[in-house]
Amino acid sequence: MFLAALVRRHPEFRIGMRAMAPQAPGVAAWGLMTGVAMAKSGLSLAESTLMALLVYAGSSQLASLPLIVAGAPAWVILATGFCVNLRFVVFSLHLRPYLVHLPLWQRLAHGYVTADMAYAIFTQRFPQPAADDEGRRAQESFLAGSCAVNWSSWVAASLLGIALANFIPTHWGLGFAGILCLVGILCSLATTRLRVVSAIVASVAAVAAYALPLKLNIVLAIAIAVLLCMTMERLPSRRERAEVLE
Repeated sequence: MFLAALVRRHPEFRIGMRAMAPQAPGVAAWGLMTGVAMAKSGLSLAESTLMALLVYAGSSQLASLPLIVAGAPAWVILATGFCVNLRFVVFSLHLRPYLVHLPLWQRLAHGYVTADMAYAIFTQRFPQPAADDEGRRAQESFLAGSCAVNWSSWVAASLLGIALANFIPTHWGLGFAGILCLVGILCSLATTRLRVVSAIVASVAAVAAYALPLKLNIVLAIAIAVLLCMTMERLPSRRERAEVLE
């Protein structure tokens, strides 16, 4: 966690900050747009501010806001947020060997501040967990440094968006910056054929089911992609089929 002085003094903390710095403007643009969306959706100033400070999940925030405005049931809002952020279950499982030695509260803190780009940059720099204490400290410091820049960019821009909501016309197209940010994250994570297939299937399903109410096309698209890819994972590979035939 970047609040710990021991972590902030480690050289890898600054390396992590520099690695995340090029992504910060895109994250900030997305955060600014989300702040504007929260204020424009009908939430009060206090509600928007609390959401910006406590709910560090841009895609879930954007997905839940129309549902909140439409007066959707709480379970639909929670289910949508859960499905949109389902990828973080996979991220957490992958990061467990890197952080399992830390106390529970520190793991929870890292879980809160670790977003998509921080995860992608961290796992690219450290493909394997460290085997000694110094290596673990370096990995934690790098992750904390990148998360510090990511979280600060997001929260500061979200608060600025809330403050400027009444002065920023929606036709400026700030939402387009958020879409570009998501596309960049998507491309960085599409590293296997199965991930590419899941992205294509989810996109087609979301568009095909666009007419569904309450943005349920997003939930449906995620469910279809997850089920299809889980089924494909269980199918034997070409090599395994060849070995069986031999």
